[in-house]
Amino acid sequence: MILPNILPLFSGEIAAALAPLPFLATVVAEDSPIILSGVLLTLVVIYLASKFGAEVARRLDFPPVLGELVAGVVVGVSALHLVIFPEGGLSASDSVIMTALQGLNQLTPDALTRIFESQSEVISVLAEIGVIILLFEIGLESDLRQLKEVGIQATVVACVGVAAPFAAGTVGLMMLFHVAAIPAIFAGAALTATSIGITSKVLSELGQLKSKEGQIIVGAAVIDDVLGIIVLAVVASLAKTGEIDVVNVIYLIVSATAFLIGSILLGGVFNKSFVAIVEQLKTRGNIVIPAFIFAFFMAFLGNAIHLEAILGAFAAGLVLDETDARNELDELIKPIADLLVPIFFVTVGARADLGVLNPTVPENRAGLFIATFLIVVAIVGKLITGWAVFGQPGINRVAIGVGMIPRGEVGLVFAGIGSASGILDKPLEVSIIIMVILTTFLAPPFLRVAFGSSINPIPESTTAVETASE
Repeated sequence: MILPNILPLFSGEIAAALAPLPFLATVVAEDSPIILSGVLLTLVVIYLASKFGAEVARRLDFPPVLGELVAGVVVGVSALHLVIFPEGGLSASDSVIMTALQGLNQLTPDALTRIFESQSEVISVLAEIGVIILLFEIGLESDLRQLKEVGIQATVVACVGVAAPFAAGTVGLMMLFHVAAIPAIFAGAALTATSIGITSKVLSELGQLKSKEGQIIVGAAVIDDVLGIIVLAVVASLAKTGEIDVVNVIYLIVSATAFLIGSILLGGVFNKSFVAIVEQLKTRGNIVIPAFIFAFFMAFLGNAIHLEAILGAFAAGLVLDETDARNELDELIKPIADLLVPIFFVTVGARADLGVLNPTVPENRAGLFIATFLIVVAIVGKLITGWAVFGQPGINRVAIGVGMIPRGEVGLVFAGIGSASGILDKPLEVSIIIMVILTTFLAPPFLRVAFGSSINPIPESTTAVETASE
């Protein structure tokens, strides 16, 4: 779930506090070359970090995506301050790259701030495009027929994975820590999220995306993302007015259902049109360009109706998975995904401030106690989803539960909105951030262990997409 996509759902102070930063069109013309320099330097850092992290993780027999996340932490706000973002309360002077640009170009403090904000927004947009392409690729790798077969199980898993942690977290905070009702509900809602981008990437790297467990996890994560949007709309409305906007909730439920079902039903019609168009085009990009036009348009539709751009991209991949050009399209998308997807994972790690784990800071101590409770609820609340699967003898229930654990950027969105609205005090905000960080980083190695001997080894020369498509 990417923050700008959910802002249209809200109004007033929440949206104003979290509105996107000025983009290139709002800055003075002479800043543009320096902004470009900042973006290029940041991309150099991101690519070096992602490749180094992925290689180290692979040699340690961990999923490469875990290495990218850890590398992001190293270059981000928790360590080197090479890749940082202003929404975390940081200024341009905190950025090593911005400091270097200031020395090279003799920038004034105001100009440096403008450049920092614009450069950060460019990287954030590239990260969003990266996760859109990732979900498009995952959709292509997924088997629509198999997803339909596990649709009921995936729905049950998603519903349990939302209801259990939400109820346990809300009630536990109120009874054990005497948190007021609305902040407790907000924190409980943050426990419902699942990061489909992180989970699906790990499944792909492990060669388990097309397994029965993998398809249930992906299907449940998609449904969980839709449910998460609805829950977020409800709690944000509750936080702002003390009342729930029933009309908006009904709209979200209807639009989400219609969008996903409609995309699948229209897939057969579009597949024929797509093949016909590809056959008529004779220049370079005759397959990949029409495919990306479709993927980006579907992502736009998802975003436009206040759902998720990544849901639209995933639906586009599912539709094109049924075409004759699917295998060739897989190969064409790999280098594009290799270029943009690492930006997403490194920036997720870069935004994770591990300073909230420091017990010597007085305001962190209360948060650490609450965080311990939230972490237990976050893990157990998703782990039990594996036992919600029915009619599947011999299924790896632990793997399904572990696959639903990572919160990723989704949980940070909840924390950000709660903080901006004034609903969450510092200890509760810190505890949510700690929960998000640990569930995000623990899930990849735990998923590796959960699959255990059932994992198909991935040869050094074979990519995740090739393994998943076999």
